[in-house]
Amino acid sequence: MNRGQRVLFFLAAGALLLPAVLSGQKSGPKKEPKPVKVEAKDLSPKYQDFLKLTTYIMTEKEKDVFFQLTGDRDRDIFVQSFWKIRDPTPGTPENEYKTEIEKRYDHANRTFFRGAGRPGWQTDRGRFYIILGPPASTERFYGQLGITPCEVWYYYTDGRNNLPNHFGLVFFQKSGAGDFRLYDPTVDGPKSLMWQTPEVASLSPEDYEGQYDALKEMAPTLADMAISLIPGEYGYGYTPSPRNTMLIADIIRSPKADINPTYATHFLSYRGLVTTEYITNYVESEAAVAVIPDPIVKANFLSYSIKPARVNAKYNETRDQYYADFTVSVSVKVPGKTPDEFIFQSTRNFPVYFDPKDESRVRANGLSVEDSFPVAEGKYKLTILLQNEIGKEFSIFEKDIEVPPDTGKPRIAGPLFGYRVQDYPLNMHLPFKALERKLVVDPTNTFVRNDTVICFFQVLNAGPDLSEAGQVRLTLRGASGKPENLKTQTVFLKSLPAGPNIPVFQTLDTSGLEPDYYDLAVSLVDGQDRTVAAAQGNLILSPAEAMGHPIANAKGISLDNRFLFLGMLASEYARLNDVERAGAYYQKALALKPDYLRGYVDYAQFLLKAGRIDQCLEAVEKFRDDANLRFEYFSLRGRALKEASRHEEAVAALLEANKIYNSDTGVLNALGFSFHKLGRNKEALAALESSLKMNPNQEDVKSLAAEVSRGLK
Repeated sequence: MNRGQRVLFFLAAGALLLPAVLSGQKSGPKKEPKPVKVEAKDLSPKYQDFLKLTTYIMTEKEKDVFFQLTGDRDRDIFVQSFWKIRDPTPGTPENEYKTEIEKRYDHANRTFFRGAGRPGWQTDRGRFYIILGPPASTERFYGQLGITPCEVWYYYTDGRNNLPNHFGLVFFQKSGAGDFRLYDPTVDGPKSLMWQTPEVASLSPEDYEGQYDALKEMAPTLADMAISLIPGEYGYGYTPSPRNTMLIADIIRSPKADINPTYATHFLSYRGLVTTEYITNYVESEAAVAVIPDPIVKANFLSYSIKPARVNAKYNETRDQYYADFTVSVSVKVPGKTPDEFIFQSTRNFPVYFDPKDESRVRANGLSVEDSFPVAEGKYKLTILLQNEIGKEFSIFEKDIEVPPDTGKPRIAGPLFGYRVQDYPLNMHLPFKALERKLVVDPTNTFVRNDTVICFFQVLNAGPDLSEAGQVRLTLRGASGKPENLKTQTVFLKSLPAGPNIPVFQTLDTSGLEPDYYDLAVSLVDGQDRTVAAAQGNLILSPAEAMGHPIANAKGISLDNRFLFLGMLASEYARLNDVERAGAYYQKALALKPDYLRGYVDYAQFLLKAGRIDQCLEAVEKFRDDANLRFEYFSLRGRALKEASRHEEAVAALLEANKIYNSDTGVLNALGFSFHKLGRNKEALAALESSLKMNPNQEDVKSLAAEVSRGLK
């Protein structure tokens, strides 16, 4: 077995398995604002040159995207990506295709400009030379009695892109002067290749046989090409073959035929998120996302599972295993905010190893990556960026999510769907887990008849009466509306352990159901048969006999470390400017782990920003004696003292911080302010100017420096 780098291709489960009856459910197109585009004349010369060079090989989608780019950095990256996707040997330093196109372009400009009145690349000969390269042979008819100056280029191909194995192109000087233009047998006809003598002029334009015979007497090979650019293809009465027009169209399309222009759209959407080496290797993906209230941590967690449609894995000889090297970057931001204003960001590495014997399983089922993190209440935009170092592939998944507030009223969280439940220790946190049980999900939400389909949901805030007399009704209904595609089940709450958070893992009855898209309605009903809460989910039952599900990869974390989760929530609420809840979560986290000094640093920074100066000064004393946190101690203490107008003490602390690290603008700005308040303006100006050297875009610091400078004069 060849165990070099190997690409494992597989389709998203269920993508090709549903019958036509399941199609037709389409969402209407969204109206997008009309993009603003630049014009070629407004671009710098190097980009105008790029557009000239690529005129005949660039797709319309690529051109559309390029003209929407507003900065030279994006244009430079686009140019790199444009050539990279066409590189026939991406593992080598040279891009042979780019080199060849440049050679053809230069040759066209040096050779075909004569008599054209325009650059060579804009002529017909220049166009087809750039597209096809030099002909295998050329036959020229210059100065031949009775023949209009013309030349025939002969090409041989491998038959790709719908091109014939052998064909020719004729270029001629109409009326015997000027530029050589492409000859079209149907539009121009053999008559145009001959001098317009009285005998030739008398030939009817429809008399192709007569024109052919007249031309053949003077130039037999030219006469054949005048009727058909594809040797041997003649119509009745020597009428030109319809394939002539099709051939020209196929030639023009040929340099674009193998290019998937979606990379250009992805470039427009994801530039800045991924590097150039990844941008042309976009891979579709599917993901399952759910907000799950954790009954132990007593916080909402966002769990996700993302499955790329294609995986590139490499063989590691030392370990005798294949591996894919995934990196997942997750961000959560408030809609409408600028791209920089996230409440949560994280990047984690997921190296995945599997034995050669499992290759076929990975090929068939694919891989998925799972993770989970706490999330504050609110409405957000979730973005998951999945990158595979092997093959430089990336996927992006985006979704609007809502983490509802806990009102104390009964509520259903979920439902989610999976095909198995696994047991784990109560003290282990994992994605899609509640208490000791974890749902094994497939991001496609697609199942077959042989699958055990499990529905997971949580009943929240049921209360004693509802826990005793309430029930949950599950109604599974097919989108086709057929009566046989309807199932109902009931779960009685008194059969479950009571509590404010009741996780339910219920096997759905799918027996007898036909393949279809299904909606599951989950209704919480009280003892008087009143619906007090409801939720809904969707799944697909496929007609396939069997289906593999992706191999999931997740990292667990012991709940002994749940103080970290509480600290993350504190940070999120701080970014949301919810000071009260942020402070409460910091205190909960530190109460669980009083010796977590880095947590006190974060807490002190929050208190300083919130203006709670006395509490900040109290918090910094917790890590005063830690040698690794000396800068943080003096920096935060000094800035807090400055806010308290205790400037002598502030200067002393800030100078200590500056001795440890003299390039912190926050320390320098605070020093400058306190020096100024103490009347030590020379020292104040030195500190402020040092800060501005590192970051000149500080308008408030510029104003203070100007004020201090005036005071020195």
